[in-house]
Amino acid sequence: MTRRPIIAGNWKLNKLVGEAVDTVEDVKIKLMDCSKEEMPVVVFCPVFTTLQAVSNVLEHGKGLYLGAQNCYWEESGAFTGEVSVSMLKDLCVSYVVVGHSERRQYFSETDEMINKKAKAVLSGGLIPIICCGETLEQREQGITDEFVAGQIRAALKGLSEEEIAKSAIAYEPIWAIGTGKTCDSAEANRVIKMIRGVVAEVSSQDAADKIRILYGGSVKASTIEEQMSMSDIDGALVGGASLEAEGFAQIVKGTMLARAK
Repeated sequence: MTRRPIIAGNWKLNKLVGEAVDTVEDVKIKLMDCSKEEMPVVVFCPVFTTLQAVSNVLEHGKGLYLGAQNCYWEESGAFTGEVSVSMLKDLCVSYVVVGHSERRQYFSETDEMINKKAKAVLSGGLIPIICCGETLEQREQGITDEFVAGQIRAALKGLSEEEIAKSAIAYEPIWAIGTGKTCDSAEANRVIKMIRGVVAEVSSQDAADKIRILYGGSVKASTIEEQMSMSDIDGALVGGASLEAEGFAQIVKGTMLARAK
């Protein structure tokens, strides 16, 4: 089955409004000569304060989409500092990153909270990018598969086959995020294939065939072609390399080159 790749740029806590707009405009120019039919889904995930400005300059529905880095699962109420799915939808957000390792580590997000967020995103008609991944200690202990499979089972709990099929998962080995280290492409593909097997187990083979599973962890223009040549890697959740227009555009083009081979 052919799955359209997703290249999502997670800007984390970076860029003021003007910088965000300039970056998106620059990426648009650099991708102008790319076939919209062959281009992957390209998602910009800026901070909340720049979502409106970025939304204004995106050509929604033409291969470039707006994503959010987080959300809350309640629709409204006394939840100071939180942002609901409907508020994101109001800004034309299409994708929401759920359960990024930094949210788990620094803000104590649990598997239960991530499951609630995924359900809220899907109920609002948006697409969650559900993150999972192990620490270096867990990898060295040989429990990568067990740990990541547990994260996936918890995140997808209670979701319908249709909801799972339209979702995305990002495998991000924590030891390779922002460290310059990249998980070997073959090993990343092996873990992602394992994740796909877990999806089939908790839902159906059809859902497993349809869900897109991305790799995240120091993705660069120099690594993307090899990564995208793997059987089960359906795109990338890009961190630092997405902050610079030229590098991010090259990642998008590298994805196209790999899929054309």
